Amino acid sequence: MTLRWPSESIWEAVAPDLPGFTVEVLQQIDSTNTELMRRVRAGQLDPLLLVAESQTAGRGRLGRDWQSDESSLTFSLGLPLEMADWSGLSLAVGVSVATSLHPDLQLKWPNDVWLQDRKLAGILIETASVGAMRYAVIGVGVNIAAREARGLSTAPASLQELLPGIDAPQTLQRLAAPLVEAVKRFEVLGLAPFLEMFHARDALAGRDVTLSDGTAGQARGVDGSGALLVHTSAGLRKINSAEISVRPRN
Repeated sequence: MTLRWPSESIWEAVAPDLPGFTVEVLQQIDSTNTELMRRVRAGQLDPLLLVAESQTAGRGRLGRDWQSDESSLTFSLGLPLEMADWSGLSLAVGVSVATSLHPDLQLKWPNDVWLQDRKLAGILIETASVGAMRYAVIGVGVNIAAREARGLSTAPASLQELLPGIDAPQTLQRLAAPLVEAVKRFEVLGLAPFLEMFHARDALAGRDVTLSDGTAGQARGVDGSGALLVHTSAGLRKINSAEISVRPRN
């Protein structure tokens, strides 16, 4: 099936406020994040939305695979950003994605979008330093249609459960311009404008959780830096390491 991507309408919505912005759709690539990081190292620093109809080596957080095909949407937004504090960027991106898609979606710290405790979308943020500036690559993967659950650490959900008939191009149309706007707002104001919206969708708040180091406790939301607060037997613990996995126990 040939997909019709809304590249021109996205460009028209974004380019006036983001000079040099382009939209590129590839039929197949190993990973949109990997490709943008390659381009940054080659000196290509203009803002770009890179979409892949198929990924052969997609990556998620903690080195996990994120495979994609016609049942999903995968894209990466790359743009130079100048800000002193990057803490909580993944939370702001998650808020943008969930808000753009459906009011029933929740956010699982630090970078997943959930529907009824199942993973609907994932976010992977990478950066590269170029002189005094840093270039951010924000990868987003969304399950559009039902997918195989075998081998996944969290059962998958699909957007078509909430929006029957929606496809990848229509999903991209919903996500792209608001995501750019959210990232540029974060660049200026940080996480503060997004905190209330995150708390309203926090899938872990008040739930018993287990960390990947074996620590058990109860999730108590996030602080102003985006760190997860977990009340443990040893007291309140702040979790801000991207290398720690958190799983609900109920």
